[in-house]
Amino acid sequence: MILCSNPHAQYLAHREAIDQAVARVLASGRYILGDEVSSFESEFARYLGVPHAIAVASGTDALQIALRAAGVGPGDEVIAPSHTAVATVAAIELTGASPVFADIEPRYFTLDPNAVERRIGERTRAIVAVHLYGQAADLEALSAIAEKRGLFVIEDCAQSHGAAWQGRRLGSLGRFGCFSFYPTKNLGALGDGGLVATSDDALAARCRALREYGWNEQRESTLSGLNSRLDEVQAAILRAKLVHLDRDNGLRGDIARSYDAALSGGPFRLPERRSGTTHVFHQYVTRAPERDALLGSLHARGVAAGVHYPVPVHLQRAYLGRIRGSDALPETERAAREVLSLPMYPELEEPAVRAVISAMLESSRKEAS
Repeated sequence: MILCSNPHAQYLAHREAIDQAVARVLASGRYILGDEVSSFESEFARYLGVPHAIAVASGTDALQIALRAAGVGPGDEVIAPSHTAVATVAAIELTGASPVFADIEPRYFTLDPNAVERRIGERTRAIVAVHLYGQAADLEALSAIAEKRGLFVIEDCAQSHGAAWQGRRLGSLGRFGCFSFYPTKNLGALGDGGLVATSDDALAARCRALREYGWNEQRESTLSGLNSRLDEVQAAILRAKLVHLDRDNGLRGDIARSYDAALSGGPFRLPERRSGTTHVFHQYVTRAPERDALLGSLHARGVAAGVHYPVPVHLQRAYLGRIRGSDALPETERAAREVLSLPMYPELEEPAVRAVISAMLESSRKEAS
């Protein structure tokens, strides 16, 4: 079976460096917020081109901490897409604020700025711009809306490590950039992990306090914080892999171009690239009107394609009927019926890519007959 993603293959590709990194931590005797975390924070901040990177326990915590550092809390509203991982919405609710859904652009699957503007109300405090599948949301339009309305733009970069907008890394353009290092990500740990990036000194200090009980240097809680620390082992692993991120993203781009060349002109709608951006293909997402039949046919041919995401957040039982904006998301619901993710990871070898292409073409001929 050709997997949709394969973190184990990533480990094997960098096994020697990862094993050495883990051994280094085990021998050090320092396992929480030590040199590995501080070094990774500095290296990732340089990679993004920002002065501050604060490593935390997960991508969900990164969003929650960024929102809380921005002063978002009970009684506030935060605009986000429903076509996203549920973690985006869960993080908003963890602050006590209320999510508000806006629809997506059908070409890029990211927030539609016009829909965002229609959702802004008196209690709106922030916009979470999810850079879905490895490509930027429309930061120019969203930032203009936010500036006009006095809102924070928080970039959800969980799927866009290394992607760029007009030459600048995603995560460096909003008031905050929030990353997940879940193992399947373009830059993945071998466990959970996350990070908040910012260029604002005061906001960075609040994030550092919030990740550890709101402590100051005397370990006095000056804020009501939480326990959200990236551990030394995961930081060391991420340091070992960060130096390969651009190369790995380049390999993802090569696979995407192979898919493009072989599948263009067929019955599938292939991923579009936003002008002025660099797409890093966390997922290669096609659209097919008969998606479920195609998915079943691919699985029967040994291709474990995926669906990201089959049920929009607003239609999941925990959120059904209680989030403002849930009644006007036609593009979100259409995408959920049609999207199909093809296998995509840097270690996917050419014979496997050809097998995926062959299965797609054979499956489409079967569905057409």
